Amino acid sequence: MPFNVRSIAVGIAVICFFSLSFIGWISGLSPFICCKRALAGTVLAYIAGNWAVKAINAILINAIITNHISKQKEQGIGGKD
Repeated sequence: MPFNVRSIAVGIAVICFFSLSFIGWISGLSPFICCKRALAGTVLAYIAGNWAVKAINAILINAIITNHISKQKEQGIGGKD
């Protein structure tokens, strides 16, 4: 069962935004610079999260298909022995 790509990527991006904002605030950056860096990090985190979840989904779907095919071969359905 594949994961929902958009919701997971948005969750990762939101966590990244607040983390980077907090780090910038602790570092003493001005609010404008802090916001710009947090937004840039959020965009990168969204793209990376989106890519990672799609890769995980592809691996899971491939494993499910392989498992299903091997079960069919064991039962002698739809395959040459």
